[in-house]
Amino acid sequence: MRFFIVFLALSLVSCANPSEEQDSVIYHARTDTLSSIKKGMLLRAQLPSAYIPNRPLDIWLPPSYHEGKRHNVLYMYDGQMLFDAKSTWNGQEWRVDEIVDSLIDKQLMMPTIVVGLHNGGNRRSFEYFPQRPASNLTAVFADSLFRNIANAHELDSTHAVNSDNYLKYLVEEVKPYIDRSFRVNKSRVHTAIMGSSMGGLMSMYAIGEYPDIFGTALCLSTHWPGGFSQNEQIPQVFATYLKEHITPDRVGKIYFDYGTKTLDSMYGPIQKSMDEVLTDNLFTFNENWITLEFEGAAHDEQSWANRLHLPLIYAFGRNSE
Repeated sequence: MRFFIVFLALSLVSCANPSEEQDSVIYHARTDTLSSIKKGMLLRAQLPSAYIPNRPLDIWLPPSYHEGKRHNVLYMYDGQMLFDAKSTWNGQEWRVDEIVDSLIDKQLMMPTIVVGLHNGGNRRSFEYFPQRPASNLTAVFADSLFRNIANAHELDSTHAVNSDNYLKYLVEEVKPYIDRSFRVNKSRVHTAIMGSSMGGLMSMYAIGEYPDIFGTALCLSTHWPGGFSQNEQIPQVFATYLKEHITPDRVGKIYFDYGTKTLDSMYGPIQKSMDEVLTDNLFTFNENWITLEFEGAAHDEQSWANRLHLPLIYAFGRNSE
């Protein structure tokens, strides 16, 4: 593993023209070059945060990045699980590097870099539970829910939901770092957010809170129940959020999907009710919104990897140029 300090003056991360360099800030982010991937280059930066506990930030650059073109940016939650099955808790990975590289090489997808946002480990559920909907839960229900989550993750006490600060970390710290340090397209139509399970909820929440930043949200196996069992209150507050914030006049495109096995078996009826909200909000299926069901697919990285090409093409397919 090789260590170095990333400066904007380096050819890998240089700005495209002098006017951009004048507006830039030199970021002293210690970065590792990881060698455990099959395609492209994976950098691991240590980017300090004022909003959440410090953690690694992964940046994957496809082989096409070195051709000098500006690339789109895909931000993905649960960055620990994206690239290397040897380092994940369950021995599975999304195979992001292989799949994105293949789509770019086949000219099915516009050139794109991937930024892996690490979760907070046993505090993941508190970072990935959308905060505005959470504030609309009844106090008794919320106290019970988050106490159970804390106990399940062996936390000493219930922690406050912190997803708004996580989004500030992403929007105010990570994205400016990426925009200034890499040759990327910065506009919302060239920027997408993706996640699964609680990360699916957070992808929906990110585009709802920051529609001027993210043009597309890709939400796989979205964990609408919020907790460990079926309930009515959590899906209802999410449906209300969709009704008020996920509207065609605010957001660009949004993708949902779900399987039918393991945890995903809970999602079908709830997703259909969310689809009704999107229809009522005047989204157009197969244009600015899509929902797909995958019969037999489970709630795991292998299942998400098997269908990853579909949301990627929906977000950044060549026909969307």
